[in-house]
Amino acid sequence: MAPVKVFGPGKSRNVARVLMCLVEVGVEYEVVDMDLKALEHKSPEHLARNPFGQTPAFQDGNLILFESRAISRYVLRKYKTNEVDLLREGNLKEAALVDVWTEVDAHAYNPAISPVVYECLINPLVLGIPTNQKVVDESIEKLKKVLEVYEAHLSKHKYLAGDFISFADINHFPHTCSFMATPHVVLFDSYPNVKAWWERLMARPSIKKLSASLAPPKACFVGDIWHSGITPLICMVLSCWYR
Repeated sequence: MAPVKVFGPGKSRNVARVLMCLVEVGVEYEVVDMDLKALEHKSPEHLARNPFGQTPAFQDGNLILFESRAISRYVLRKYKTNEVDLLREGNLKEAALVDVWTEVDAHAYNPAISPVVYECLINPLVLGIPTNQKVVDESIEKLKKVLEVYEAHLSKHKYLAGDFISFADINHFPHTCSFMATPHVVLFDSYPNVKAWWERLMARPSIKKLSASLAPPKACFVGDIWHSGITPLICMVLSCWYR
């Protein structure tokens, strides 16, 4: 069977979300890399895949999809195995909880954590724009409130939707791993249950495999801090910030 195709920069956060799911279910895939600086994502060919001119796009036979979360759900549904059931759709309650925490990521967690990543990493290190500390401070305060909810919830459950890992958990990976490269990484120390949850995710074979498959630069610095343990993942995020 021909491998499915993922169109987009192989090191972008949202492409990584899709690739993690493909690795989880053991499906062969091909990444069709795109040069966003050359505006390849705005070409007529790519606009036929995604009319909004964003990445990733996805092809499985004659089916073309876009939006990374939708692609990920498709992959997890079509290629679900007895060993990998990250959507839990065989159990209405569990599936609903997976959906709830996936939405929390999209509408509470990500909007709080993403500006910190942009202001601390993307703007100064990629775009050469000074960090807007006001935006960082406001976002950190928002993130603290979100993490307080996560901390209380994870004191009762091993993972977000229950005592089983799900799409809701791994969906947090792309933005959280980039946050861990900022000077605010110490924030997680104040939330031991959240930190333990994150460490469990980082030990996930799919994340390890995806990390090992990338070819990061020799070093990835934030200030004077060398994050050796998650360097491939951080560099993946820093190398491409487009959606």
